[in-house]
Formats: sequence, structure tokens, C-alpha cells
Amino acid sequence: MTMPADETEAVRLRKAMAKALTEEGVLADPAWQRAVEQVPRHRFVPGFYLPAEEHDGQGLTVWEPVTAQLDHGRWLAAAHSDITLVTQFDGDEPNWKHPATRHGGAPTSSSTLPSLVVRMWSDAEVTEGHTVLEIGTGTGYSTALACARLGSADVTSIEVDPHRLDHAASALHGCGYTPTLAVADGLYGYWPEASFDRIVATCSFRAVPPALVAQVRPGGKVLLTLSGWLYGYARVLLTVAGSGIAEGRMLGGTVSFMTARTHAAPAFGNPAHWAAEVVEKARPARHSPGRITAATEEAFHLRFLAQTAVPDVQMTTVGEVVHLIDVVTGSAATLTPDDGAWAVREGGSVHVWERIEHVLDAYDAAGRPGPETFRLHVHGREQHVRHPQLPSLPLPRP
Repeated sequence: MTMPADETEAVRLRKAMAKALTEEGVLADPAWQRAVEQVPRHRFVPGFYLPAEEHDGQGLTVWEPVTAQLDHGRWLAAAHSDITLVTQFDGDEPNWKHPATRHGGAPTSSSTLPSLVVRMWSDAEVTEGHTVLEIGTGTGYSTALACARLGSADVTSIEVDPHRLDHAASALHGCGYTPTLAVADGLYGYWPEASFDRIVATCSFRAVPPALVAQVRPGGKVLLTLSGWLYGYARVLLTVAGSGIAEGRMLGGTVSFMTARTHAAPAFGNPAHWAAEVVEKARPARHSPGRITAATEEAFHLRFLAQTAVPDVQMTTVGEVVHLIDVVTGSAATLTPDDGAWAVREGGSVHVWERIEHVLDAYDAAGRPGPETFRLHVHGREQHVRHPQLPSLPLPRP
């Protein structure tokens, strides 16, 4: 039987993508290469947004809708490219029959770039015979890859957004995949199908949810991304010992995922109101805020470490002034450029920037160790990031 031209081109495009990822070393396992070649990603993304080349007059990202009806060639090519495709903003389900251009907004659902999807499954050491729980079905593309590799019977995937799951289920079933699907909050895993050999989360958490550790067989593994209100991220691969105990290493790289909705940062109000509450007297800052905000791998890593010292703090910049705001204690700090250096003013029961400086001082004294040298220890709700040359860094109690 001759395939329609549309499907023939889709096959060519995904084989080309699989070949490119193999040459880049992403698809070292031939079984994952076959899965990428087999799963038609375009079936899972009938519409998505791509950023325009220029921002709008207010400096916001302009997100252009892409569908087969608007531009078939662009849609098909992008769907088979190694890029993340944003499918939802601010929890609002788009009308893909009449999509509108968006200005700014917070992405709340997407089809993660294929190389990262495969990397997550590979880093979790998933292989034939494993039963897996995926947290965050999203479009269903990642779920389909797992089904293609493991078989649908061994795959369970949960999604907190019922509209997302409905679309994903239709696409999965249309492609012949029949995993167990459920609308559920990833914070609590999915007890009806437990226990699992592997749990892989494609959203991030402030701390490891105890339910996930409890739903993995002893010796099994949990791969997830830790995040926080400073938007610091770290990926960890935990091995479960049982009785709520797990331990594992942090992984390298600069991977980030959307925060689980129940762990998202709260709105904090007007930074000017907070700035009015800090003390008038400034002191020289020992470290520049650029240590945790620069577009470098070290700053990415440091932002996560700093976050452990001030887990309830958020950061925003207005003009040249950096504001740090703690909505739990009411504490705040401002950092202002001062003749080539920075001046800090703090107020409230928590000296926010001083706590971050202590972490940065210890990190420098230890020789600036990379993420792979840190380990996470989980004992129920007591969770600590540890390094032999640094003080123990606690995570928020889940």
C-alpha cells in the first residue's frame, strides 16, 4: 500500500531526525533509535507555538501559532525537529481551529524536545521488562516512545490536566499505543498501578514527593528534576532502598522542566512595596547577583544551591535593581549597582542575601564543585543535598 505524501514526508523527516540524534550521540541505544523512527510526533502536536525572531514593543516574546492549516510545511518540519513545542500558556487550552498570536505568558504544557525525552528515559536506565510510571503525559509523545520501546502494558502515564490527557489519549490510541492513563497529581504518583521499577517525571518538584519513593520497588529508580522559587534546577537519579529511604547523585547539564502546579511559586505583588520595607542602610555585597543569574552552567548550578538556603524566596529585576522577596516570612532584600560593585539592603527576620552569600562562600572554598559531585539523601520528609566539603543543604519539607 502506498502511503499518502504527507505520511511519506513525515517518515523521511523523523528518520532524518533519528539519524542526526544518533550522530550527536543522543541515541546510543539502537532500541531508542528505532522508537524515534517509529513514533509520528506530528500526530501528537496538531498545533503549537514557536517564538518569533523579534520581541514586541513591550519586550515580550511573540508566540506564533503553527498548525497544518496555517502552514503545513512549517508544522511538519518543526514537529520533526529537535526542539520543544509549546502547546499551552497559563493553563488556557488554545482553540487550534482559530489560534491567536500570543504576547508573553507562562508555558504550562509542551512537547519536550525529542533528545531530552530520550535522555530522560536513558538516564533512568529504563530497559525491557521494566514497569514505568511517567509523571506528566503532556502531548503523549514521550509516552509513545516508552510504549514503542517497552510495550504499552508496562507503561503508566499520569497528567494533572484532563484536557491535555484527553488529547494525548486520542493521539496514543490513534497510533496503536494503549498505556494505562489517568488524570492525577504527580505529587502523589499512582497507587493503583504501583509498584514500579522506574518513575520518570517530566515536571519539576521543590522536593522529592514521598509517595514516589513509596511506589518504587527496592532497588528501583526515580528520575526527577528538583526546582524552586528562584528557578534553580537540578536533576537527580535516586535508588530506592525501601521504607521511605532513597539516595542518589545529581546529574550534570542545564535541564529544566515546568514546575508541578502544586509547587509553583505564588504571586508576590509589587516589588516597590517590598523595597519600601528594607532597611535604609546599605552594605557592600560580597557577591554579585550575576553569580546566580548569568547564562552559564555554573550559575545554573549555583542558583539551585542558593535556593536551598532561601527556599521561600523569589527574585525579580526592575531596571537595574534586583529584588529578593520571601512571601512566607515577609523578608526582602534589594541589590543595587554601586560604582562597579553591588550594595545590598535587607529587612525582615531572614537576611536573604546574606544566606545566599554563605552558600557562595562555602562553594568557592570547596573549589567550586560541579553538580555530579553532589548527592541527595531522602529519609521520608527529611531531604538533604550533600557534598563532602560543604555543609548539608536541606530541601523544603514535602
